[in-house]
Parts: sequence; C-alpha cells; structure tokens
Amino acid sequence: MVTRLFIAALVFMMVQAVLFGIGTILIVSTPLAENASTLMPLHIVLSFVVAAPIAWALAPRLRARWSRRREARIAAGLEPAPDGPRPRI
Repeated sequence: MVTRLFIAALVFMMVQAVLFGIGTILIVSTPLAENASTLMPLHIVLSFVVAAPIAWALAPRLRARWSRRREARIAAGLEPAPDGPRPRI
C-alpha cells in the first residue's frame, strides 16, 4: 500500500501536468478565452481533483510490470532469488 502511494504521488504530478496543459490550451485557443479569468481557477482545481483518481488507478499497473519482469529474471536464473520475505519498499 505504501509503494502504491509513492508511485501514485509521482504519477499524480505527471497526470496533473498533462490535464492542466490540455485544459489550458482548450481555454486559451477557443472562444472560452473571453471567460479565461473565471475558467482558469476552476480548471486548476478540476485538474488537481481529477488527476488523483487517475494516478491511483495507474499506480498498480506500473508496479505489476516491474514485478513480473523481476519474477521472470529470477525464474530464468539471471537474478538470485531473495532469501526470506520480500522487503517492503
């Protein structure tokens, strides 16, 4: 759970940046530019709120890929098997 939180925090920043960029371009380059002073603060809050669940959903997928690759390397004998329980990261 802690690992998922750390990954989600890192992914959150990237997702929010993408959402913010897309929204800003839509506001500035369309007729919505007339209301930009009202829409931009709303857009900032909305991108912040929407990015959190998206990052939370993406985090396990990012970890699972690493885990499968590591298990494959151990099975192929390219990496030694861990002794005892796996460390929590």
